[in-house]
This record gives sequence, structure tokens and C-alpha cells, in this order.
Amino acid sequence: MQTSQATLKTENGSKYLQQLCKHFGHKGTLDITFTPEEGKIIFPFGPVNLKADAASLWIEVNAPDAEGIARAKDVVDRHLERFAFREEFKNMPWES
Repeated sequence: MQTSQATLKTENGSKYLQQLCKHFGHKGTLDITFTPEEGKIIFPFGPVNLKADAASLWIEVNAPDAEGIARAKDVVDRHLERFAFREEFKNMPWES
């Protein structure tokens, strides 16, 4: 299993965590659990773990291969770009 993680400095971390989880939860096909501080989304390509506090949003993506990691990053980045548009969000600062 490969992993990549990133931390976004934002006062809206909990808001974005909940928006991501609720958005994917509406699909009805993914296993999702979340609180205002922690979340987990189980995608077919691997799980995504989220944590938020008053100053940041931390996200970890997991997948069996580099293609899955790239897909997970893309899904997270595209959705956060919509949710965090007021912050002029472009991409999470991913680390391997």
C-alpha cells in the first residue's frame, strides 16, 4: 500500500472535512465515517483519512499503486477546489 499526505493551513479545516465526507456520502456507495475532527472515506482505489483542527486540514490518501494515489489526490484536489474557492485553493501540498 502506498501513502501520500498533505496539510492545508486553514481555519476551515473542519468545514471542509465535513463537506467532503457529506458529499461522498450522498453517493450512497462509499463507506464513510466522520466527526467534525476526523473522517474516513473508503474509495474503491483506497481509503482517505482526514483530520481537522482550528488551524489546518490534514489528509492522507492510500492506494495499492501510484495510479491509485494519483487518482485519490486528483479527487481530493478537485473537490476541495470547489469547496475552498474563497481561499483560492488549487492543490493540497502532497508529500509521498
